[in-house]
This record gives sequence, C-alpha cells and structure tokens, in this order.
Amino acid sequence: MERGRYSFKNWLSNFGCLAKKPVKLARAGKWTVYFILIGLIAGLGSIVFHYLCQLGIHYFMDMIAGYRPPTPAGEHHLIPSTSRPFNRWILLFLPAFGGIISGWIVYTFAPEAEGHGTDAAIDAYHRKGGFMRSRVPIVKTIASAITLTTGGSGGREGPIAQIGAGFGSFLATTLKLSDRERRIMMAAGIGAGVGSIFRAPLAGALFAAEVLYRDPEFESEVIIPSGISSVVAYCLFCLVFGWGSLFQSPDFLFRNPLELGPYIVLSLVLVVTGMLYVKSFYGITHIFRSVKWLPNHLKPAIGGLCTGIIGFFLPQTLAFGYGFAQQALNNELTISFLLLLALGKIVTTSFSIGSGGSGGVFGPSVVIGGAMGGVVGKLFHFLMPGIVTEPGAFVVVGMAGFFTAVSNTPISTIIFVSEMTNSYHLLLPSLLVCSVSYLTAQRWTIYHRQVKSKIDSPAHAGEFFIDILQTIKVKDLMQHVRQVNPIPQEISFSEFKKIFSKTKQHYFPVIDNNQRLTGIFSSTDIRGVLFSPGIGALIRMKDISTSDIIVTSPSEDLNAVLQKFTIKNIDSLPVVRDDDHGILIGMLNRREVISFYNKKVQDIKTGGENSSEAAQEFLHHQ
Repeated sequence: MERGRYSFKNWLSNFGCLAKKPVKLARAGKWTVYFILIGLIAGLGSIVFHYLCQLGIHYFMDMIAGYRPPTPAGEHHLIPSTSRPFNRWILLFLPAFGGIISGWIVYTFAPEAEGHGTDAAIDAYHRKGGFMRSRVPIVKTIASAITLTTGGSGGREGPIAQIGAGFGSFLATTLKLSDRERRIMMAAGIGAGVGSIFRAPLAGALFAAEVLYRDPEFESEVIIPSGISSVVAYCLFCLVFGWGSLFQSPDFLFRNPLELGPYIVLSLVLVVTGMLYVKSFYGITHIFRSVKWLPNHLKPAIGGLCTGIIGFFLPQTLAFGYGFAQQALNNELTISFLLLLALGKIVTTSFSIGSGGSGGVFGPSVVIGGAMGGVVGKLFHFLMPGIVTEPGAFVVVGMAGFFTAVSNTPISTIIFVSEMTNSYHLLLPSLLVCSVSYLTAQRWTIYHRQVKSKIDSPAHAGEFFIDILQTIKVKDLMQHVRQVNPIPQEISFSEFKKIFSKTKQHYFPVIDNNQRLTGIFSSTDIRGVLFSPGIGALIRMKDISTSDIIVTSPSEDLNAVLQKFTIKNIDSLPVVRDDDHGILIGMLNRREVISFYNKKVQDIKTGGENSSEAAQEFLHHQ
C-alpha cells in the first residue's frame, strides 16, 4: 500500500491507543463510517432484491403457472396467492422465457455478471485489485431476480454478494483508496450482503474472509470490516422483514456418541454428492461455453428449457427450494422425494447457472445437502431407531457438510447453518461432518476462482516474502558476513593496484588512521584511472571512494537490507556495529542473503521448492 495512506491495519491498531492519540480516533471513525455505509447499502440491496424475488414468484410462478412452492418458516409471501390452477406445460417453458430476458440483460450490459456472482467477487479480490464495474450489481440484481423467479434453480448469495461487493468497490474507487483498501471494502460488502439476506450476520462476516481460499485460511484483515457491515445490513433487513432465522427447526439434541457413526457415513455421502454437483455444474458450463456458434445471450434460454423439462416432472427442483428444506427439517418428506429433490436440484442448478444464467450456488447447496441429510437420517432411523431418533437433525448437519464439501469453507458454514436454522445444539456432529467432508473433498470446489492460500494469491504477491524477510535479522547471517581487508584512505592508487591484483574483492571499504570507516568504492569505480599512466602516485584512495556510504547493522532486517541493495543496484553492503557505524564488521553479499532466504522458506513451507524459486525470482528483480 502507498506510503502515508491510512490502512485498515492502522485503523485496527488505533483502538489500543485512542486516549494518547485522539487524532487517530477521527481516522478510525472515518473507516467505521465507511463500513457502516457499506452495510447500509448492502442491506438496502438485500431488501430490494428480496422484494423483486417475491414479486417475481407471485407474477411468474403463481399468476402464470399456478405453482406455489412452500416457504421456509422465516419467510412468507408478501402478496396473497392466486387461485390459478397448476399448469405443468407453462412451467416447462417459463424458465426458458426467463433465460432469454436475463441473458439479453447480462450479455448486453455486463457480461461479467453471468454465472454465480460469488466467484466473480472472489476473482475481483485476487486478480483485479477489488475493482468491479458499478453497473455489475444492478445488472446482477435484475438478471438474477428474473432467472430465479421464472423457475431457474439458484440461490441469493451470488447476486447479493455482488451488490455489496460492487458498492464497496465503488466507494473505495470514488475515495481513491489503494487496491488493498478496495479489496477490504469489497469483501466487507460480500459479508454484509450474504449475512443480511440469509439472516446470519456472524456467518456472513466469516464467509467473506474464508471463501477466498481453498485451504482453511481466513483473510484476517477482512473479518472486522465484514463484521461491522454485516451487522448493519442484517439489522436493516430484519427491520423490514422481521427478526428471526430463515428456517425454524425443532430442538434437536446430540446425546449419543454412537450417532457419530451414521454422521461419518453422512459425510461420505455428502462428498460423493458434492463431487457430482461440481462435476455436473462445470461439465454443463463447459459444454455451453464450447458452443461458439450460438449467441451467448441465447444460451440461458436453452439452459432454461432443459431446466423446465426437469421441472415438468419434478417441480420441487425449480426456483429456490427453501420451503422443501423446511419440510425436510420437520420430517414431512419421504426418502424418494428427498432423493429426487437432491439429484434433480443438482441438474437444474447446473443448467440454470452453467448456461450463463444469473444466480448463486449456496442456496441450492443448502437444499441439496439438507435433502441428502434427510435421506441418510431416515435410513438410519429405520435401521437403528434407538440411536438415530431424530432424522431432521441429519438435515441440519447435511446442509453444513454438503456446502463445506463443495466450497472449502468449513468454519463459516457451520455458523451459517446454525444461524439459519436457529439450531446450536448440533455443533459437535456438524464439526465432525464438516471436517471429514472438507478433508475428503479438497480437490473439488464450486468456486473455481478460489486460490489455495495467501501465498498463491496475486493480491498478496510479495507480501509473503516481505513478511519472512522482516523476521530475519542480519545477525542471523553473521556466519555469512565476510571479513575483508579495508583500504587506508591515504595510500596511493599505485599501491592499491598491487593489492587489487591479488584479491577477488569487488567492494573495498576505506578507513582513516583511526580504523574508522570513511568511504567505499567498487572495482567499477576505478576503471577510469586504472589505465591512466602517470597519475597513480598522485591519486589517494580517499579521492576515489564515496563518503555517502550505504551500510547495514546486525539488528536490521533483511527486507531493509534488500531495499538498500536496490538503491544503487549494489551487490555488497558494509556491516557496521549498531552503536557505532564507523566500526566495520565485514561485508554482506546479496547472493548470501538470497541463499539464506531460500533456505528459510524451505524450512517454513514443506515441499517449498516452488516457493523458493519464486522467492529467488522476486529477489533477483529487486
């Protein structure tokens, strides 16, 4: 980040010294206002998007097709239902109609808004400095509302994540903040949007920090900003639509350790289902993208038609499906219905979003995971009713385990499902299932723009190297500091030539009569006089050396040392005492620093061969 610019890290550190530095209170307050503003806009975006979805469900699904899917306990239809009879034939073509409209909107105004928006936000964080075009959230909102309310299978987290992220990016760009600050504000928007529309503020904040990576790693500088924005957005959303969780589940309790056996089986089932989901989603996406002769804006219509064909026979697989997840929690659905719901939802989501339609993938994952959890729970309840007493508990745990298996976000997902279902008594089996699912399914992810860890993120290019360099001091390399023979400043150049002919040194420190360092010169500096006849006896070495010496000391870190190497593109630095820069200890070469650093990286990161090579390349270009 640019020097002098106020960073979030500075803002966070202010809370420890507000009494001593009141000026920093204003700066901290400024950043808090930014995050509150992001939360307000994200909350308003959630409200608008929810209204659009409610209107779309009423006018498209209910009024035209006569299809009225159930709602979760925490949501209700805002407009009274009609009495129109259910018509499967209209339902067959309705998703294609929505695909035509949403496809035209997306590919005309913002092609990057196609697909599931969370992946686009992740990509913007890692590779675009957190920048998103301001029109993307608007296009994404309208297109997603049309896709999802005409029968397309998808979720709400993608659109609302882009709404919040887009405003965070817009605000940072308007304020001319750095890329790092823009990324933080963009991520805060993701957390605020997702936390509000799913009524899970804590999970939203953690999700924004965790979903960026495949490894179980958090973007720590994102958590606090996301937390502030998420709380504000959640409160604003609930003030309009009421407080409470999205789902309402019975008071499930975990009391029997023997039940962990069936839960492990559940985790394996979820991994297989998750693999099928990812393979289906990206397989269908690849097919649509490989068809070059078909205009992009027509592809969502084809995907919508395929979705409608499945919906003709399995209407429960269309739109959101949250109401069926609620019924599964209440143990109201059969095994066959749940199995068809899960498998059908995988295919309809793949066609709806993979063809270029607009929507999220978290919502379908909740329904698919809950349905498969219900299947496993009911089977084990039939086989061992004394151990598995509540099949509905497997629905809750299935939601968490399945999304973990496809997203690599175990921690935030556990909190997500607990907040969405208002069930906190299943944390232990959820932790087990999510852990097993994560470890088993790491090779697959529904978010292809995730990177493995911070070291692999373009957003953190160089930071890892600098962090490691700052932990290493020159004193750690004292065995590599070479002893050299300093050159007295009063000797003539003719005398020095005798010394020069017998040494391999390239840099020569110069000392006075008191053995104090007064200057330095290199073999390059003597070229001008080396072959000049008759002046060797007249020139003293103090005349050739420079008194503007760049030195280092044992307490200095290697990051500072490398910066000094780059000032004049020098390859060796005099090492002097910390308390007296006139006393020379020896010379430290750039090559020794690079070699020591590479070894350090290999010690820290197992199998760090690639990391070492990257470090060497980085240092070489400094």
